[in-house]
Amino acid sequence: MVYLSKRKSIEKGIADAAQVEAQSRLRAAMSTETVCPYCNSNNFVRRGTRKKKHEVVQLYMCRAEGCGRTFTSERVKGKRYPLKVIIEGISYYNLGLSLEQTVKLLQKKFGEQAPQTTSALGSWVEQYKPLCRYERMRPYAVKLLPPAEMVEVVSMAHRQLYRFRYHRAKMFLSLEEFKNRRFDRLKQYLDAVSSETPHQYFADGERMSEIRSTFDKADMIVKSKHNFANELAAFVLPSVERNIERHEAIQRFMLANDSVTVATEVPVYIRREDIEHLQNELRFKVVGEDGITFKGKKGKGSAGKARGNVGSGLPKLLTGHVDLLQVRNGMIHILDYKPNAAKEKPIEQLTWYALALSRLTGLRLFEFKCAWFDDKDYYEFYPLHVVKKLQPRKRARKVHYRDGSVATVPQEDIGKLVIV
Repeated sequence: MVYLSKRKSIEKGIADAAQVEAQSRLRAAMSTETVCPYCNSNNFVRRGTRKKKHEVVQLYMCRAEGCGRTFTSERVKGKRYPLKVIIEGISYYNLGLSLEQTVKLLQKKFGEQAPQTTSALGSWVEQYKPLCRYERMRPYAVKLLPPAEMVEVVSMAHRQLYRFRYHRAKMFLSLEEFKNRRFDRLKQYLDAVSSETPHQYFADGERMSEIRSTFDKADMIVKSKHNFANELAAFVLPSVERNIERHEAIQRFMLANDSVTVATEVPVYIRREDIEHLQNELRFKVVGEDGITFKGKKGKGSAGKARGNVGSGLPKLLTGHVDLLQVRNGMIHILDYKPNAAKEKPIEQLTWYALALSRLTGLRLFEFKCAWFDDKDYYEFYPLHVVKKLQPRKRARKVHYRDGSVATVPQEDIGKLVIV
């Protein structure tokens, strides 16, 4: 038995090492630095274009002393096809289409820029497996649903156009994991978005992204880390021609190709009665002494300071749309893509998303995590640490006297929340 356990651990170590090596090779082939690849200088200028078989690429000339070489800004080296074609091909295949069906769809969409045979598409799928981890779930997903029903797409005119996308098969398979088994209520909510969303709320309510009042962040910690979301965003962004298309491009690719994103642009809302319940019954510190205020609306929505007056000045409705919703490691992750994430702190916006989704699904707040990211940085925190403040508690301290009697002395003890 000892021999078998050692053998299993060795095999697992070899498999993990192979995966790490494959990911490192993939990162090496996908350089994102805006520097000269020959001398690492950032002193370069545009120098015309080069016409390739399937696309036209920009050329740059390095102006560093002793270099002066010409290079391109290609995101994926050694590929004959545009990056956008590669991304669309991998996404369509992972949504359940066969290699032949995917190639025909690419030819219809991109014309001469698309591959004519399945060999190129097959090599892309194989090469980017370390990045697109949905490949391990795909064989099970295609047995559950046909490609046309794999992802539900609903266009919602909520002051502006939002496209809610819901990966049904991935949500079902996520619940099969032991850690995620209690998130069936989330699935019920996502299943009902297309038919039961009160669209009139989003026309009348205030937007969560416009709230400028802040929570008390004394007991919270924001953790910076590197996440697969960074690598996925870094892979997709160079294929986007206009900045306005960045959000949707990242959302579509992550929904189709990672193993944890189950929905995008999820509509959420929270009513005044829900906020009162969170504050008065659950003792969450949601509304501070300064109340709720909004950008460009000074004083609007401010709440009364007196405890008995909580809710008198609260807005009737708060609404929002979650960029990316993930289920992984026994937690529900609310993600927001923010260009230049290092300079952003959308803690209030993400916390309101978590509070609203908690009320809509009936799941407890400690089951949620919030994060914002771009292609370089990833920051996460627990929304529970933002609104739940530990109350001073009495801790009995026993004192033993010489005569054998025992007395208790109360002592104030305030705990502190720490993210490990």
